[in-house]
Amino acid sequence: MRSKPLCHTVFFPLGLALIVAVLLGWMPPSANGADPQNPYPRRISAPEFPRDAEWLNTAGPLRKQDLKGKFVLLDFWTYCCINCIHILPELKKLEEAYADQLVVIGVHSAKFETEKGSRNIEEAILRYEIEHPVINDANHRMWNTYSVRSWPTVMLIDPEGMVCWGTAGEIVFDQVDAVLKKGLRYYRRKGLLDETPVRFDLLAYRQQPTPLRFPGKVLGDESGDRLFISDSNHNRIVVTTLEGRLIEVIGSGAIGRTDGDYATASFNHPQGMALDETTLYVADTENHLLRKVDLKEKAVATIAGTGEQRRGAWPTAAGTTRVDAVPGRYADRPSRTAISSPWALWVHEDILYVAMAGPHQIWAMPLDESRIGPYAGNGREDIVDGRLLPPKPYEMGYASFAQPSGLASDGRWLYVADSEGSSIRAVPFDPGGNVNTVVGTSALQNARLFTFGDRDGLREQVLLQHPLGVVYHDGTIYVADTYNNKIKAIDARSGQTRTIAGTGHPGRSDAEGTFDEPEGITYARGKLYVADTNNHLIRTIDLRNGRVSTLRIDGLTPSKADQLKTEPSFPDATRHNLAPVVVKPADGKVTLKVQIDLPFGWKINPLAPMEYRLESLVASGPVGVRLLGQKAVKPPNAAFDVILPVRDAGSGVIRLSMEYYYCQESGEGLCKVGSVVWTVPLRITNDAPGSTASLVHKVTE
Repeated sequence: MRSKPLCHTVFFPLGLALIVAVLLGWMPPSANGADPQNPYPRRISAPEFPRDAEWLNTAGPLRKQDLKGKFVLLDFWTYCCINCIHILPELKKLEEAYADQLVVIGVHSAKFETEKGSRNIEEAILRYEIEHPVINDANHRMWNTYSVRSWPTVMLIDPEGMVCWGTAGEIVFDQVDAVLKKGLRYYRRKGLLDETPVRFDLLAYRQQPTPLRFPGKVLGDESGDRLFISDSNHNRIVVTTLEGRLIEVIGSGAIGRTDGDYATASFNHPQGMALDETTLYVADTENHLLRKVDLKEKAVATIAGTGEQRRGAWPTAAGTTRVDAVPGRYADRPSRTAISSPWALWVHEDILYVAMAGPHQIWAMPLDESRIGPYAGNGREDIVDGRLLPPKPYEMGYASFAQPSGLASDGRWLYVADSEGSSIRAVPFDPGGNVNTVVGTSALQNARLFTFGDRDGLREQVLLQHPLGVVYHDGTIYVADTYNNKIKAIDARSGQTRTIAGTGHPGRSDAEGTFDEPEGITYARGKLYVADTNNHLIRTIDLRNGRVSTLRIDGLTPSKADQLKTEPSFPDATRHNLAPVVVKPADGKVTLKVQIDLPFGWKINPLAPMEYRLESLVASGPVGVRLLGQKAVKPPNAAFDVILPVRDAGSGVIRLSMEYYYCQESGEGLCKVGSVVWTVPLRITNDAPGSTASLVHKVTE
C-alpha cells in the first residue's frame, strides 16, 4: 500500500546530487559553518532561479534575494497529473496558515507537449484557482537542477536560501506543517524571518465573469429534451433543453458539501454525471463524494464517500465484505468508504460505474447503495490489458489504468477515456472478461504513459493526447481528444480513427470548428454536445454535415456565490487615530482625501482589486449612511477621494479600512500587501475653513 501516490516517475539527467540527498534525507550535516542548533542539519544552497525563466501568475520574475527571510516551497507539477491536483488544496491550506512566512512557487515541468505552452498553463492556473507564482519549466531545467524524478515533488527552501527538506509524491498539510514548525522559532529568534505579507499579481484579477466557468462534462437526455452541464468552476449543475433554453440550476455555487434543495446544496468542482430515470448521479470530484439528485423532489443527497480523499488502494481492512458479484471482490458500505477523485459515471442495469481517477481504477456501486468497491484495475498507473481485479492491490498480471476520466457504453462494454496513457479502453460488464484497448499504448513494451501524439488511421497507427471524454453512438466511439483540441471518431470494432472536428490549434471559431481543451462529450438527436472547457462554452457538432455551432444559453448568469465577499477584517493593519477634524459641507458633501505614500521604486498594483470599507462608529450622525460599506477604488490608485454626503451639522466618527497591493516598478514579480485603518472624528460646521480632510499613510520597507 503506497502512502505517497505520485503520477509516475521520469528519468532525466541528474543535476545536483546533494539535492537528491536532501530529498532522501540521508545527506550528512553540511560543513558550511551552519549553526549546529539549526533544526535542518541537512542543507545546501538553493540555486538562483533561471534568469530567462517565464513567470506566470505574477507581475514578473522573482529572484532569490526577493524572498530572503521567507520559507519557499517549490511545487514541481504538471497540470494533467491527478496527484499534482490532489496536493493543491493542501498547498492552499499551507498558504493560509503561513500567509506571512511562506511563499509557494509552482514549477510547471510539462509531461505532454500541449502542457509546455504558457497560455495553456495559465488556463490551468485559473481552472485550479492557484494563487501563487508559477514558473514555466518547459525544458525541465529546474527539474534537472533539483534532480526531480516524479510528479509531484516538493522542495522547501529556508529563510537563508538553503534547500532544507523535500519529498516526492502527494503531501498533506500536517506533514509540511510539522517541518515548518520545527524551524519557525529558530529563525524568529535569530532575526532571520521576514514576516512582511507579500502578494502576487494573479491572473484571476484580469478575468471577466462568464455564464459557464470551465465546464467539465455534459450529459444529453434525448427523451427528456435535457442537457445536464457540470459547470465545474461555478460548483453547480446547469440544466437546459437541447436547444439551450435554461431550465434550472442545481447548487448554490458556493464550494461545499451541503445536501438539500437546489438553492441550498453545494458541490466542489463537480465533473461526470449519469442519469437513471428521475435520478441524476454526480461525481463531486474535489469533495471526493458521489451525490444523487432527485429531479422530482429537487433535492441533493450524498450517497458515497466520507469527504476525505482515499490515500490507499481499495477496501481490504477489517470489516470489508467479500462479494462474488459486482462491484468486485472487495466492497464496503458507501457511507464509510473514502474515495478519490471520481471523474466520470455510467449506469448499466442496476450498477453505477465510476471512473475513479485518483487510484487509477473503475469502481462500481449497486443502485441500492448497499456497497461500493473496485471493479477493474490493480491500482498501478499504467496501460495494461488483462483480468479485471487482482486479489490484492498492485498485483501484476491484471489490468492497469492511468487516470480514467471518461465513460461510455454500447451495452456490452464500458469504454474508458484513459487520459494519462492517451488510450481508449474497453471494460467488460461480464466479471469474467478481460480489459482490452480499443486504441492506445497497451501493446508497447515500455513508455506506455509517454507515447502520445495526433495521428489518425488504423488501430496500430493511432495516437491521441490526453483524451478526457467519450460517448458511444451507432458503432462509433466519439472522443474529446483534449490536448489535441479535436473531436475524433473511432470505429468500436476495428479501432480505425478519424478527426471530425478541430484543427489541432486552440480556438473558438464555429466557422473553423476550433476548440480549446474540450473535456466532456455526449450525444443527442443527431448532434454531439461538447464541453469546450477552456472556452467556457458548450459547442455542438451536427453529425449529418459536421457543422460546429455554439450553444447559446439565454438567462444563465455567473454564479452569485462566485462573487460573494465575506466581511473583511484588518487585524494587522497600521492604525491612524486622527485628531478631531472640523470641516464644512460644500454642496452637501465633505471629502476625505486618501493618500498611500509608497517607498521609492514601488507602485500600487493596477490589476489587483482595491477596496475600502467605510463605517460609522456612532449610531447616528451628520454623515449619510447610504455610502457606508465596501467600495471599490477604480482604477486602483495611491490617491483617491471618498465623498461623504452630509445631512446636517453635528459630530460623528468615521472609520476607513483597506488593504492595498503594491509592486516593484521594475516589473519584477514581487508584490506586497499592506492594510491601514483610519479613525476620523468629524465635526461638521459651516464655520470651518474647508470641506476636506486628509488621510495619509506612509509605507516603510
